[in-house]
Amino acid sequence: MSYVNPGSSYTRDSRYITTRITADGRDGFPVEPGRYRLVVSRACPWASRAVIVRRLLGLESALPMAVAGPTHDERSWTFDLDPDGRDPVLGIERLQEAYLARDSGYDRGVTVPAIVDVPTGKVVTNDFARITIDMSLEWKAHHREGAPELYPPALRREIDAVNETVYKDVNNGVYRAGFAGSQEAYASAYTSLFARLDQLSERLATSRYLVGDAITEADIRLFTTLVRFDAVYHGHFKCNRQKLSEMPILWAYARDLFQTPGFGDTVDFDHIKRHYYLVHQDINPSGIVPVGPDLSGWLDAHDRASLGGRPFGTGTPPGPVAPEEAVPQL
Repeated sequence: MSYVNPGSSYTRDSRYITTRITADGRDGFPVEPGRYRLVVSRACPWASRAVIVRRLLGLESALPMAVAGPTHDERSWTFDLDPDGRDPVLGIERLQEAYLARDSGYDRGVTVPAIVDVPTGKVVTNDFARITIDMSLEWKAHHREGAPELYPPALRREIDAVNETVYKDVNNGVYRAGFAGSQEAYASAYTSLFARLDQLSERLATSRYLVGDAITEADIRLFTTLVRFDAVYHGHFKCNRQKLSEMPILWAYARDLFQTPGFGDTVDFDHIKRHYYLVHQDINPSGIVPVGPDLSGWLDAHDRASLGGRPFGTGTPPGPVAPEEAVPQL
């Protein structure tokens, strides 16, 4: 499976299934607790957003989760973590089966996160950017007591603007560098990535969070890239001007979030490393997974609380992680 097109820039296939699950069911899929299954991989930064938002909002029982293994082949993500290699609810070995149930001629990416309608076994949506917004807005009736407001009305325009630039230069920027097919394409992505990280450092020098004085959707989207930076993007994707741990403001910001309930307790570094170094065979043909980096620094003091703000605003932290969803602790 090839990820690099020699001589070309990397362009992400963004042809997602944009059907929405809404409170009023206007697309034919009303919000119903227990009806749907959120399929994720802990390796994937796009899926990790949904895992964090689901936990912060307390949607675990309303929107049950299936966790695919950290690697996949050309066909699909697989449920090799489950007994007999099948998701116990959907009864399928590959996520591809749910996409083909929706459209027998489906020829786009079999991506996570995806939400599957359990009664029919069909994928409803894989529109990762919309999924987390809809968790905040459309699933509100099923949020836990004390759930934070991750997409508050007064801040939405600013959150959207931050998200747009972070997606272009950081979230997708690391892939544009890592999957570049020419020196010029790589240099362009590399330059944009670190210019944006420098701007974000300036912004976060005087503000604990990206927008407002509490965690929002913007922080979650940036975090899922930062938490993978030293483990994979710095070396594997050649984003090597500096490690995250060598960028003091962003490193402290990322540690602050990691140590906040709902963030670090959803991160599986083993899955992350195995995915990138094993799946991207054209970049890492040896298939050797690095032993490092040292992860203990994620638990070091960050001193970000001195900037003010409260992680959950007027809300409260989520409770303990359910045993069946726990990840290895540092």
